[in-house]
Amino acid sequence: MINKKYNEFLPSMQSAEDLVAQVDRLSSNIDLLKAGIENEVQRDLNVAVAEFTELKQQLEQDTLVLSILKKLQEFDTAIKKYNTALMEKKYVAAAQQLAKARSSLKMLQSRQGFELKILKALSTELTVQTQNMLYHLGEEWQKFAVWKLPPSKESSSLESALHSELHLGTVPSKEEEVAGPPVASVLQAFAVLGELHAKLKIFGQLLLKYILKPLISYPSLQPVTKEQSDVLILRFKSEEPKLDHASPMEVFDKIKLVFEVLHKYLLNVPLEEPEDEKDCRVTLAELLGDMIWEELSDCLIQNCLVNSIPTNSSKLEQYIEVIKSTEEFEKALKNMHFLKGDATDLLKYARNVNSHFANKKCQDVIVAARNLMTSEIHDTVKITPDSCVALPRLPVPGPGDHLKMQTASKPLHNDMVNLENETKLSQYTFSLPTCRISSSVEKLMELAYQTLLEATASTDQCCMQLFYSVRNIFQLFYDVVPTYHKENLQKLPQLAAIHHNNCMYIAHHLLTMGHQFRYRLTNILCNGAATFVDLVPGFRRLGMECFLAQMRVQKGEILERLSSARNFSNMDDEENYCAANKAIRQVLHQLRRLGKVWQDVLPVNVYCKAMGTLLNTALAEVVTRIAALEDISAEDADRLYSLCRIMVEEGPQVFTPLPEEDKNKKYQEEVPVYVQKWMTFKELMIILQANLQEIVDQWADGKGPLAAEFSAAEVRSLIRALFQNTERRAAALAKIK
Repeated sequence: MINKKYNEFLPSMQSAEDLVAQVDRLSSNIDLLKAGIENEVQRDLNVAVAEFTELKQQLEQDTLVLSILKKLQEFDTAIKKYNTALMEKKYVAAAQQLAKARSSLKMLQSRQGFELKILKALSTELTVQTQNMLYHLGEEWQKFAVWKLPPSKESSSLESALHSELHLGTVPSKEEEVAGPPVASVLQAFAVLGELHAKLKIFGQLLLKYILKPLISYPSLQPVTKEQSDVLILRFKSEEPKLDHASPMEVFDKIKLVFEVLHKYLLNVPLEEPEDEKDCRVTLAELLGDMIWEELSDCLIQNCLVNSIPTNSSKLEQYIEVIKSTEEFEKALKNMHFLKGDATDLLKYARNVNSHFANKKCQDVIVAARNLMTSEIHDTVKITPDSCVALPRLPVPGPGDHLKMQTASKPLHNDMVNLENETKLSQYTFSLPTCRISSSVEKLMELAYQTLLEATASTDQCCMQLFYSVRNIFQLFYDVVPTYHKENLQKLPQLAAIHHNNCMYIAHHLLTMGHQFRYRLTNILCNGAATFVDLVPGFRRLGMECFLAQMRVQKGEILERLSSARNFSNMDDEENYCAANKAIRQVLHQLRRLGKVWQDVLPVNVYCKAMGTLLNTALAEVVTRIAALEDISAEDADRLYSLCRIMVEEGPQVFTPLPEEDKNKKYQEEVPVYVQKWMTFKELMIILQANLQEIVDQWADGKGPLAAEFSAAEVRSLIRALFQNTERRAAALAKIK
């Protein structure tokens, strides 16, 4: 059994040993191969990689050199073709070849780390050829558009415009007809070279300065065209204008004629050849329009449309013709490709006529008002209660207006009770008293009324603007007049009085001005906003403050003159008496002068109050000075009495409010009404001439006329000054309590 197993195992073991021997041989072979690879193959591989890298770098360098040589070849070819095309006057082809040469040169210059000395020479050559090309194009352009301009010193006058001409070439030469229109060739070449914009900008500025703007600014200029053999001449002639400003229709026709000529002979040129016939080509006219239209439309607006804005709302309907003319003008320019897109600022301005009318009207009103405010104040007109202000005649109220006005009075119609008082007020109760106002102020009020009347016939927006312009007139008056005429108002009493009347006159009208137009203005203003009543207190205060300031000046002068009277003391001294007499005479002279200056200017009641106040100032000062004397001799008393008598006799004569002397007596007799210290002054005169008993009788235990004017202390002081210290004086003093 064991032998059997052994015999079976023995072959297996032998085969296994054989396999082990084979594996050992294979392992030794692998080691030999590995050693061979590491020692020989790896070395050969490194050499191969180094060779490949070197070959790759050489290939790249050769490729770069080849590309540069190719670009140099392209540059050289482009220059040669350019020269050929230029000789044949194929300007577009020549310009395109220059563009290719420039592209090749830029590519060469962009190679970093690769510099050729030849590039500088090529760049110089390209610049020279480009300038040469531009010179030839400029020469050709001169054949198509030649300007004949006046000397630069006369560039902005009518005479210079008449000497300005534009010559346009009309017939191309036969050699150039084969290649197409010469204008197109030249301009397309300019476009390829990138010089068209600068060239066209210069042309556009000349066109604006010497043709388009003069046509707009000078109504007498008319464009004239004259064709000769190969040129068309555009010049001006002068005709007598019908108006100071040409109508927009006339201006549009003139400018349209100029553009039609330019479009026909020069500007109807595509800037590049289209790849497809359906391609939309940009023309030279469109490019020129983009450059000059904004400035041209501004000039048309400022120098043409602004002047055509109506000054009266009744003419607004006629302005539709201007709007239609503007639309047709823009449509014509679009057809000639000068314009593109929708309505421009020019058409928008024309369509917005209502707003511009309101703005212009408001501006004109404010300017006219300011001119009136800065005119002379002393040019006056007389206002009487019978005077009728030239109020505008308002239209008959409509049905809506009747509803507005009758709403409040609708109930109790059948049961009305007559509550009218039998005693009626005078028709002049609410009238402005007779006085003089500046004629400029009267015109200012007429301007305000006419502007409000204009507002009643205007659109709502315009009505609002005009209404507030009228308010601005009065606010401007409030600010401008006192400042502009400040020096005269302070120095001249008559102007101060006239300014006082002006303010009262304006305030008088402001009370009812808003009510008169209330139901004729826009609905927004009908709800209580259409009023000027809020301005009334300010105007009254303005007039009163100015006049009161003048009154203070006059009071100061009166007191200054009386200060030279040496306190009315020691009248027995002839020098003192002369000084006092002179002071009294100066005061009376001042009052008489004021009386003449204010005569027929101030309302009678204001005149009398003003003169009464100034005379009262003088009398009060004299009374105060005399009452303050500690010693008055009999001679002093007589002389003081004579001075006071001068005041009493001549004082009322300064009251001359009216030019008619016989009518002034009434006011001279009413002096005690206006002069508060009049009776005090007369009582002082009585004291100066009375004895002790008469003074006591005048006092009448504090119930007499003397007690009504003087206090007990003042009377006792006067008695001590007038009488010597005796028992009779002591008794009299005891009775003055």
